Amino acid sequence: MSYKSFTTSYSRFFEPALKDRYIPLSKIEPLLFSLKKNASLEKIGTSVGGLAIYKIKIGNGKKKVLMWSQMHGNESTTTKSVFDLINFLDDENEVSKKIISECEIHIIPILNPDGALAYTRINKNEIDLNRDAQNLSQPESKILKKFREEIAPDFCFNLHGQRTIFNVGDMNKPATVSFLSPAEDENRTITTTRKKSMELIAVMNKLLQKHIPGQVGRYDDSFNINCVGDTFQSLGVPTILFEAGHFPGDYERDVTRKFIFYALVSALEYISVNKVNGNDFESYFDIPENGKLFYDIILRNVPVLIDEKVVLQDVGVLYKEKLKNDAIIFEPNIENIGSLHYLYAHKEYLDCDKYFTPLPKSELSNNWLIQNLRILQ
Repeated sequence: MSYKSFTTSYSRFFEPALKDRYIPLSKIEPLLFSLKKNASLEKIGTSVGGLAIYKIKIGNGKKKVLMWSQMHGNESTTTKSVFDLINFLDDENEVSKKIISECEIHIIPILNPDGALAYTRINKNEIDLNRDAQNLSQPESKILKKFREEIAPDFCFNLHGQRTIFNVGDMNKPATVSFLSPAEDENRTITTTRKKSMELIAVMNKLLQKHIPGQVGRYDDSFNINCVGDTFQSLGVPTILFEAGHFPGDYERDVTRKFIFYALVSALEYISVNKVNGNDFESYFDIPENGKLFYDIILRNVPVLIDEKVVLQDVGVLYKEKLKNDAIIFEPNIENIGSLHYLYAHKEYLDCDKYFTPLPKSELSNNWLIQNLRILQ
């Protein structure tokens, strides 16, 4: 595989109009309306709130791939990667030409535009579209089902985002990218359809290990027929869940998007030059499962007054993402106070007993946290 054509030259494909975390429909429409020669655009429906839902088609090959992003409106990283991918496929290089000649790629860049606008997981009716695959109660869910049936894809890519809490296995490494070959039944049977998904995931993992070693995880495969991936897989369509997670210091996810881009291109190239039959699936299980062992911040050895005695405890902090003035701000929020020695943090402050005055646990508020973080920084 010709990795160099899309890894060493990534900066050429990076879409500068899409940065940061807030990616509503209004940010991608100018790009949609100026697609290059290799792509066509179709409005395929509207959201609950009346916003347009679009589909992009690239290529005219026999192997069909359907992918969709921002099913959860606040999971925007993969949307950025998708537009990097579109730039790559418009480029005259060996890999892109092969993909376009062998594949027909259909992309729904924002399936949940109302959620994207409000920066929420749910749609305007407060429904999680990824739990609506059976009820099909929402117009967005019906649109996805309709086009899966019309396109009859050979592969589906379900593109999501992952919280900063996830690590790889039991290691002190963030899950920057995670994958899943969804289950088809309660027994999690390893069917031929699942094996095909696993084979593709193994290919993507092999490439990513060269760039983010130890930072690729495998998502939990508990079966839930209400989830889109489980439903599509059970219908015999090899489906892959992509989870764009945390890279150290990259809260805007403009580094992670690169690795999702690498994964997308490597999967499409593999499909274009190989018959994916599921024979090479076993290394999928070499990918460690995700853990949930990270906080955004841990304050170590904070002096806490308990029964009039000073006890040193850890304070675990997670950021809450909030939309303000068309930008996402990250507000620190205390999640846990206690012995957190077995947990990791993306940023740690050690020996806080040297800096903090002992207080009762009830007084360790978010305001206290913000004030003391300023002191430590």
